[in-house]
Amino acid sequence: MRHTISVLVENKFGVLARIAGLFSARGYNIASLAVSETLDPQTSYMTIVVEVKDEAILEQIKKQLNKLIDVITVTDFTKKEHVDRELVLAKIAYSAQDKAKIEALLKKCAGKIIQAKGNTAVIEAVGEQAQVKELLEGLNKIGIKELVKTGRLAITN
Repeated sequence: MRHTISVLVENKFGVLARIAGLFSARGYNIASLAVSETLDPQTSYMTIVVEVKDEAILEQIKKQLNKLIDVITVTDFTKKEHVDRELVLAKIAYSAQDKAKIEALLKKCAGKIIQAKGNTAVIEAVGEQAQVKELLEGLNKIGIKELVKTGRLAITN
């Protein structure tokens, strides 16, 4: 099962490497990682999605994170009310005959065309993981030329 964890850390050189090292040294895979400064430039907010089979492993991860000196707080969103989103940018094949189909898909999945040039368009969408997955499945049928997406971002309600 995938679990979303946020880690508030001191914004110092090497913190990201130490946290990534903690996961790799124990054989835990990071499925998604997003990092950004907070309102306070002295701290950064990390959203980590990790796939673990056992709740005990998740507890071990949280304990190990809390032991790191630069870690301020660790929050597990698994059982908390929260909002999470992903951002996707996709360059797709774009033609007049597909325009209606693309616009219907984007309306359904809260996406929009942010640039159209010639026979390509760049799509932007922000949504829950399921919405993004549905959009990408629809865009695959049209033809995705290039794709980038953020990791999951999460915040408590």
